[in-house]
Amino acid sequence: MRPGVATLLLASVGCSGGTTSRPPPADPGDTPHSQLADDDAFKPSYGASELQKALIAERGAEATGERIVAELEANGTDDRLFVARADLAVRQRFIASLVTCEATGNQCPPRLDDPTWSYDPDPDGPLPPPKLDAPLRFDLDSWRAIAGELHGRACACRTIACVDSLGVVIDALESRPMPEVAGDDAATLSITRARECLFRLRGKAVARRAPVAE
Repeated sequence: MRPGVATLLLASVGCSGGTTSRPPPADPGDTPHSQLADDDAFKPSYGASELQKALIAERGAEATGERIVAELEANGTDDRLFVARADLAVRQRFIASLVTCEATGNQCPPRLDDPTWSYDPDPDGPLPPPKLDAPLRFDLDSWRAIAGELHGRACACRTIACVDSLGVVIDALESRPMPEVAGDDAATLSITRARECLFRLRGKAVARRAPVAE
C-alpha cells in the first residue's frame, strides 16, 4: 500500500489511527471457505419496489464516485485516488449484489440503507468496543442479536474502510461468547453470511460448497 493510504482509510471512517501494529483481519481467501447452501440463503424482508429504489440511488452514487475518481486522476494525489478507486469498487460490488438479488434472489443484503459506521481498527491501545445497536453482552440472545447486526452492517458496506474495519470487529467479537453460546447455529450462520458479504465486497470469489456424499 502506498505511504499514507492506511491513514486515509482510517480517516474515512471518522477515526484517528495510531502507531500500534496489529495483524490484518483474517482473509477468507487464505482458508477454505464455502458458499452457503441454497436453503441457507438469506431471504430479505424488502420487496421489489424498495430494491428498485435502492438500485437507482446506488447508481447515482456510483456516478458521483466515478466523477471523483476522474477528477483525482486529473488533479489529485495518489493516496486520495487509491482510496477513491477502492471505495468505488466496493460500491460497484454492492450494486452487483443488488442486481443479483433482483434477478435470482441470491446475494440479497439484509438492509438497503447505508448505516452510519465509525470504527478505528488500529488504535494506540487495545481495540475499542464497537458502537452497535445491539448491547455488547454475550448470552445467547444477545450474541444472536450482535451477529445479526454484524451481518446487516457487513453486507451494507459501500467503502473499503467499512469492509476492513468490520472484518476486524467480527474477528474480535467472535471470540467473546462462551463455547456453548459461540456454537449457536443461528449466530454462526449470521457471522458466516457477514464474512461472505465482506469477501464479495473485497472482490474475492466465494467457492461453492462441495456436495456431501451420501
